[in-house]
Amino acid sequence: MDTDFIVVGGSFAGMAAAIQLARANRPVRVIDAGQPRNRFAAAAHGFLGHDGRAPRAIIDDARRQLLAYPSASVIDAMVDSAAPVDGGFEVVLAGGERMRGKRLILASGVVDQFPSISGVRERWGTSVLHCPYCHGYEFLGRQLAVIGVMPMSSHMAQLIAEWSPFVTYCANGIALDPEQEQVLRARGIRIEHSPVVALGGAAPALDGIILADGTLVPADAAFLATQVSTSPLARQLGCAFDEGPLGAYVRTDEFQETSVRGVFAAGDVARMWHNATWAAADGVSAGTAAHRSLVFA
Repeated sequence: MDTDFIVVGGSFAGMAAAIQLARANRPVRVIDAGQPRNRFAAAAHGFLGHDGRAPRAIIDDARRQLLAYPSASVIDAMVDSAAPVDGGFEVVLAGGERMRGKRLILASGVVDQFPSISGVRERWGTSVLHCPYCHGYEFLGRQLAVIGVMPMSSHMAQLIAEWSPFVTYCANGIALDPEQEQVLRARGIRIEHSPVVALGGAAPALDGIILADGTLVPADAAFLATQVSTSPLARQLGCAFDEGPLGAYVRTDEFQETSVRGVFAAGDVARMWHNATWAAADGVSAGTAAHRSLVFA
């Protein structure tokens, strides 16, 4: 074995796991591709002690703190594949290098799958957003829109109304039953049924939502819940998955261990709902549990 622990992913979950292992004075290697999901956001919010800080700055601080421990190292690389081997697990990096560890922690996050609406990508993380708890306060009382991408999108419209009385639900061609429509209108939410074709304004700012029927819905920010995809590593290893409304996520027990003994998963890759604080907490659970699994093997 090259190390006791391999952690795939160096964002909030991965760093939180690795620092627990480093403090246990165990050799741990973090392999990080440098593509955290929150790289599009200028600031993280609601993360205790870091509210308003750039996510990259938080991650960079975490890396410096981790590397202060002699047993820890970070490798900037993409992991192409992972497989069980005698005594542990082997990962293959994009350049072909192979690395083996006794335990493996998957903290590789998820990738947002954007709807085919012109202008979404250019505004993602600035004026097109996925989490009102993370970014809603910055648009308090402004013109807000919710873009329907699934039947549950109408629930997000009800939630967004907590941040502003000026909310439009762009159903985007998704049918609403009479009860859903009544609930939205009772909250003062405007409803537009026509499909969304594009976003207007000079990106990354947003002026409005352009509908197929020619309507321009004024909006300073738009919220939508993207479907997500996960790294193929967990499937290569044979881990079990659960299905959530936003996509599949790796099944774990209360200690963040997957269905494959010795493989742990933490953060967005292993939970239905996503948040920086949850990711870091999952990382602590995964790191300490992975350590105990060696101690009491």
